[in-house]
Amino acid sequence: MNKLLAVFVLFVFVSCGTKQSSKVPCSAWMRGPGMATDLELQEKFTDLKEKGIDALMYSAGHDPEVYKRVGEIAHKAGLDFHTWIPTMVQGRGENIPAEFYAVNGNGESAYDKPAYVDHYTFLCPNKEEVYEYLSDLYGKIAALPQVDGIHLDYMRFPDVILAKGLWEKYDLVMDKEYPEFDYCYCDKCKADFKAQTGIEIVDQEQASKIQEWKQFRQDLISKLVNRLAKDIHMQGKEITSAVFPGPYSHAVKMVRQEWNKWDLDAFYPMNYNDFYLEGTEWVGEMCKESTDCVDKETPVYSGLFICPKPNSKAKEADPENHGLLPEELGEAIRESMENGAAGICLYTPDRMTDEHWVEFKKAIYKDYAQK
Repeated sequence: MNKLLAVFVLFVFVSCGTKQSSKVPCSAWMRGPGMATDLELQEKFTDLKEKGIDALMYSAGHDPEVYKRVGEIAHKAGLDFHTWIPTMVQGRGENIPAEFYAVNGNGESAYDKPAYVDHYTFLCPNKEEVYEYLSDLYGKIAALPQVDGIHLDYMRFPDVILAKGLWEKYDLVMDKEYPEFDYCYCDKCKADFKAQTGIEIVDQEQASKIQEWKQFRQDLISKLVNRLAKDIHMQGKEITSAVFPGPYSHAVKMVRQEWNKWDLDAFYPMNYNDFYLEGTEWVGEMCKESTDCVDKETPVYSGLFICPKPNSKAKEADPENHGLLPEELGEAIRESMENGAAGICLYTPDRMTDEHWVEFKKAIYKDYAQK
């Protein structure tokens, strides 16, 4: 049995131990450790375990020593520990030359003119040096006994189409693929595509209508993921990824993520319904699509976006401050589980209010018969 799934298959006794009930496998995306002491981390992780969290997808930069320290504490608290590290977004590091970054349809590099926000400094997946950099980065961390697996993030191109709930935030109407958001048009990508298909990329407006060009870039991402997966599996560790919903309803169209072709141990679609101006039933629809698109042995964990300030959600203009209200959380979990999800993943436990935790506990100790 897949280890990630196996560690989550557990049973708990309720009603004075007289009745046995399945528990929903629950993980959480979490950042840290900041200035937290070992004792503070131990208390935090123990609290999360008691509340029903089974595993952490933990983001703490690139330093293996940090993951060694935090992973040991997480294991003592009874949590599975996976390192959550961005892939194609790597900042402007001294070890990454500017020519390794992706180029948009206007010929602008993500290095000095990124799309949307300053941290969207995406690398080009078609550079061998990029693969070598990432393989070395993940390999050193996967080698740690305190690390159970590598959890990829930003394993994609920039959003050529934003989720509809974000259009107003960026004052955009994304009715087509615009050149400033369409990647990668570097010389190597265009030359390799021509060598493979005989089609020359002349300009973005023309190229955006060529299905082969879209597929070429989807395949670049898939090939890179699968090379990294092979590296991590050779170390006996798991490799998973946060992905966009779908894949075909959203991920492929929005960020070139044809993730059902990736050789990973589990998938974590970010089913953030508010970003898509949808309700909790949409979460179920996305889980159904996701589980139908992958091998039945590969688990899909439904990523749920939590509202940090439920009482002021209606007043918040920024969708980043929206998310599931306490009264919606149970429904989102039910929709996920009844539509094939193997479990759920919270973004993030730090956004959970006391009311959220009450509804969470009610929802995770139920048996959900899949439709």
